Order: sequence, then C-alpha cells, then structure tokens
Amino acid sequence: MDLHQLRLLRELGERGSLAAVARALHVSASAVSQQLTALQRRVEVPLTERQGRNLVLTGAGQALARAAVDVSVAMRSAEQAVSQYLQDPSATVSLCAFNSAGLTYFGPLLQDLSGEGSPRLICYDRDVGQEDFPALTADYDLVIAHRLEHSRPWPETITVRPLVREPLDVAMSEKHRLAHAPSVGVADLIAEEWVSVQDGFPLVPALQAIAVHAGQPLNVTHRINEFFIAAAIVSAGPAIALMPRHTAAPPPGSGIVLKPIHDLPLARRVDILCRPEAMHRTAVLQVIAALRRSSQLRRTSAEPAMP
Repeated sequence: MDLHQLRLLRELGERGSLAAVARALHVSASAVSQQLTALQRRVEVPLTERQGRNLVLTGAGQALARAAVDVSVAMRSAEQAVSQYLQDPSATVSLCAFNSAGLTYFGPLLQDLSGEGSPRLICYDRDVGQEDFPALTADYDLVIAHRLEHSRPWPETITVRPLVREPLDVAMSEKHRLAHAPSVGVADLIAEEWVSVQDGFPLVPALQAIAVHAGQPLNVTHRINEFFIAAAIVSAGPAIALMPRHTAAPPPGSGIVLKPIHDLPLARRVDILCRPEAMHRTAVLQVIAALRRSSQLRRTSAEPAMP
C-alpha cells in the first residue's frame, strides 16, 4: 500500500473531514479524495462511508488507520537507523585494492585507523583488468584501481577520488648495461628482453606505446602480473620491465634500479572508486581521507599533490 495514501486515511480519521485534511496538508479536497479512492481499490471492504455531509472511516478504515500509525513509526525508526548508519564514524568499510596497492596501503591504513571511533576496515585484494574495476564497486565500499594516464576515463556513474599520479619507470638489474645512466630512451630499449603483464591489464598499452615509438614490437619473454615476481626475474637476469615508481618500487638491496624514459614519459593514475551513495557515509569519507594522507606521505618525487 502507498504510504502517502495511508497517511491521508489516518488524517481523515483524526481530522474528521476531507476539507480539514486538505487544509492541513495544503492540497485540494479533490486530490485527497482521489488518493483515498485509489487506496480503496486495494482493499476488499469499504474504508469510508458518508455520515451526513462528512466522509468518515468505517470499522475497517479505523483498523487500517491504526495500522498506518504503526507504519509511520516504523518508517521513522528506519529513517533514524539509516541516518545513524550514515553518520557512524566507526561503521565497517570494505576496501578492495589491486595487489601492489594493497601491499602499499593496507598496513599503514590499518594502523592509522586503529584508534577508538575509527572505521572498522575490511581489506580485500583483487587482480583484475582495467575495465573490470568499476564493477567491483557493487561488492566493496571502496576500490583502489589503476589506469594508464591517457586511457579512457572511468564511467561517469562511478565516483572517483584521485589518489596519486604514478610515473612508470624501467626496472633493470643494477648490473645491466644501462644501470648507471640517469635515464633511458626508447632507442636504448628496442633490443632488450621484457617482462610484460597479461593481456587486458593496465600496463599492456604502455608497453605498446613504447613499441609504437620504437617502430617495432618489443621482445616480450615473460608475462607476470605481480610486480614483485617480475622484480625477482629482473634482478636475476637481463630482462627489464615497466614498474610504478611509488606502489611497486623495489626495496633497497633488491639489486634493481628504476630509470625514467626521458623521451616517452609514461604514468598511471591510481584512483579510489565507489558508488555515489557511499560518499554519504562518514566512515567511508574517513577511510578516503586516511588513504590520501598515506599516499601523500609515500611520495618520493616532487610531483604536485592531486586535487
């Protein structure tokens, strides 16, 4: 049954006439009558009857009007529950990230949000292609996603909060012939063996851009999605790979160095994705703020902060 129609029935029982109901709700008497007629069509017994010039409730109408009070109370309780949920800073927030972002942010984020009154964070890792990140917002409150800087933007139906612009460098063994150069050019990389990622993942177009710039395909010998496995391959032999400067930088002592490509700057965007309604939750906003603090603290370059 329509809640507005139930309210009108209740008002009729309490105010005694269509005219009184219309005046109280600032509508016409005919509009009230039409809504009550529509409600009557949903019920098998009469809800109102004429007593002289007034329309009054029958016994069934009075029973339904009393039920309307219960419905009104329940709806108000539901509204308050939703309001409390939206405003609760300690509510549970589910956060999903691709692997290297999870390794970068989950630990610091859990420490940052460990205090009393902070959101209860539940973390998940998902290794998906670039086109599949937006769909994850149906299953998680927040999704840390990445895409190449000049690739197609995220769908307009998804709320996006930028986290970091991350340059892509060439990772190579510290024993590589180019290891001591301050930067490399595309021409330096043509004959090298490469570690790539699986098709559909964000770094594939970046490697394709290098190939286009070089005028010939790259010699891809390994396909590894996990950057830290790729780093193990790079440190062990002649192969090189593209790696993000912040979220997958090899640790000191790994035997790997990162070199920017001076004639073909490449970068990816790491963003926080969510459904628009998630932005009404205080706990979600707190997690986003904590993520952006963590991202800012981890910057190792002089790039300007994202807006």
